[in-house]
Amino acid sequence: MSKYSVNQLSKIAGVSVRTLHHYDQIGLLKPAYRSEKNYRYYEKKQLLTLQQILFYKELEIPLKEIQKIINDPGFDLIQALEGHKTALENRAERLDKLLNTIDKTLNYLKNDKYILTDDEIYEGFSEEQVKSMREEVGERWGKEQLLETEERIRKMGKEGWHDLQQKGEEISLLLADLMDLPPGHEKVQEAIQLHFRHMNNFYEVSKERYLGLGNMYTTDERFTEYYEKYRPGLADFINESIKIFCETLN
Repeated sequence: MSKYSVNQLSKIAGVSVRTLHHYDQIGLLKPAYRSEKNYRYYEKKQLLTLQQILFYKELEIPLKEIQKIINDPGFDLIQALEGHKTALENRAERLDKLLNTIDKTLNYLKNDKYILTDDEIYEGFSEEQVKSMREEVGERWGKEQLLETEERIRKMGKEGWHDLQQKGEEISLLLADLMDLPPGHEKVQEAIQLHFRHMNNFYEVSKERYLGLGNMYTTDERFTEYYEKYRPGLADFINESIKIFCETLN
């Protein structure tokens, strides 16, 4: 189109007719000409000027400042557009970060009711057992490690914690089925690798810590009892398998 009525320009630009009248009144955007009946008509030049006005408004620049910018004899449309593009890209990046932060906060708030309590983390253990285990973990690896592990579990939520427990049970059953093989057998070591990865869901497991964990399975009756329910001798079998597995770890 070579010309636009005020209504047509309003629809194209997404601004109200009243806004266009106001821009005319303050001299910010004059129509190209008026008809004999005093109707306003705009051409391509005014359309591009309006685009600039809207860009500057998006950048929250006051109308008086916008008027000075676009009426400046040295105003360069291409340079202005490149500047708008850079500014909008920077804003988009900031908005993306804000949206990401909001999404994380909403996810936390919406799922807050699914965050595990201490009772749910230690479900199945008596209060005395829980106290004893927490004290021992704190002594072995430090209180910070204990709190970090509990926080990891809490953030899994009920469903995630249930899935992780189920996975642990599957690994224990697999190892029990493999007890007729030597600890260094390929299939056993593959299963131990699954166990190693599983334990890393709770905390970062170093070679030394993993060896210590295997030893604890055989020296702490609570852990020994846990594995013995799958098959007698499983705690010792896992410990020996861990020793061989750790020979390959740095």
